[in-house]
Amino acid sequence: MSSAAQRILIVERDTKYREWLRLHLSILYPQAAIGTLDPEDSHAMTGLATGRACEGLILSADFGEGVEPGESEGVKLVRALRSSDTAPVLVALAERGNELTAIQALRAGAADYLPKRLLTPSRLKSALDRAFVALERKPASAPAQLKRRATAPLATGEPVISGYEIVRTLSESEKAVVYLAESRALGTEVALKVSKIPCEDRAKQALAREYQAILAVHDPAVVRIFDHGIEDGYEYLAMEYFPHGDLKARMQVGVTESEALRFLEKIGAALAVVHRAGLLHRDLKPPNVMLRDGDNVVLIDFGLARLLDVSHRSTYTGVLRGSPYYMSPEQALGEKLDPRSDLYSLGVIFHEMLTGRKPFMGNSAMEVLQQHVNAAPPRLPPSLSGYAELLARLLAKRREDRFASAADLIAACVALRHGGPGRAQTAA
Repeated sequence: MSSAAQRILIVERDTKYREWLRLHLSILYPQAAIGTLDPEDSHAMTGLATGRACEGLILSADFGEGVEPGESEGVKLVRALRSSDTAPVLVALAERGNELTAIQALRAGAADYLPKRLLTPSRLKSALDRAFVALERKPASAPAQLKRRATAPLATGEPVISGYEIVRTLSESEKAVVYLAESRALGTEVALKVSKIPCEDRAKQALAREYQAILAVHDPAVVRIFDHGIEDGYEYLAMEYFPHGDLKARMQVGVTESEALRFLEKIGAALAVVHRAGLLHRDLKPPNVMLRDGDNVVLIDFGLARLLDVSHRSTYTGVLRGSPYYMSPEQALGEKLDPRSDLYSLGVIFHEMLTGRKPFMGNSAMEVLQQHVNAAPPRLPPSLSGYAELLARLLAKRREDRFASAADLIAACVALRHGGPGRAQTAA
């Protein structure tokens, strides 16, 4: 939804809680600019009511018990921050409060009111989503209304992209929709990925970066790209369509031990191609592994790919990108990544293929990330113990303890396949 492209500001006294909120929001809204502010910064607080600093405001404050004379600190802050017609939408997080203070906060202009002790990432996201939807429904000036109609093909259903006929929706995320489409120029079906985020300038062309990354690789293990462009202010990318689906759907049907090992080797070979081209994938997960005939694999979604020779921190812009379930410890910590980070993500996939479960689960993204950094992977059942050494090297917390390269992993897979479970360590 449009909130993914918004600026969201967190006002919170507690430094650790501010960071907890920022981290969760950066995962929930990968395209948003997430900022934080200490309410003690009176100069910065004064300018918030203008709406120039952000479109969405999360205010953590003490709303009292609603029985003291006058308004509580929290209600006064809400009223002050919502005093202008251009003020940002505001979600209140109550350190103290009750039904009466909730009513007072909503009357003062809060879009939603959430008791802090009951807060979860999903409840916060729901509140923000509702707030931004309400903001979009507000009457706008005539020029703004005209601009929105001219550049919002996704708001009214399927987009109109010259040269393509939309057949049906294949998948959808907060950032983009992927359609099955007929290419008139190619005379064949393609997967047409269309961004949901208006492309205002070249710096914001996320699909262009994905297009350039994939152009660097010419191999059947990497998706083919046919076309890239902008139509009505929205980017699109035309690529191969895979009627056999992805690894996630294949895993839901079930894979045997030998099939899991084969998939591990094939994905390792695909990563070797990507790494030789000087790229890191950085978002390896089952939905990004497509299948050809014979269960041959193809890597897709290079929107987060980065050049190996570029110093890059995954949280450089204050945003963690990628799926928390498949992140390496160094990616969770925002450290510089290398090919062994992709191999860790592949280890998570291998564990999931063998056991039907992800190695690390939790009630929040933060909890999952902390486990990647600190918790030992769960032990395999006795029937799968022959794969323990291989999996341990993939999921090692220190990247120095993992396979040095995808080629080393492939050699271990071959040894295990020919010698039976338990031979992987001798090949490394």
